[in-house]
Amino acid sequence: MTLQEWGEYLDSAEAVFDENVFNIVDELAGLLIQKQADYGPYNIASAPGGAMNGLLVRMHDKLARIVNLTKYNKTPQNEPLQDSFMDLANYCIIAIMVMRNQWEGATYPEGGTK
Repeated sequence: MTLQEWGEYLDSAEAVFDENVFNIVDELAGLLIQKQADYGPYNIASAPGGAMNGLLVRMHDKLARIVNLTKYNKTPQNEPLQDSFMDLANYCIIAIMVMRNQWEGATYPEGGTK
């Protein structure tokens, strides 16, 4: 493979990677917006111990499910494993929104001072 061919390959591989990333992020955003319409902001904002604590509990539950299914090579009974990863990614997005004080009803750090 020539240097030019190698460069063209890398450009095309990078373009495919970039497109895949944007497609997944778009899918995550759509899912988060749909679920937000069902839940509203206060399931996070009014979580016992504060918004961040509520998110940490939810993230822990998702990680525990992922570990249980992958470590013991179990077949999911309710939702695909990918759904747990998508939920986890969206909880991370919500956490960033909470930390930026962009989540309705929640302040960060808890109590409202930075």
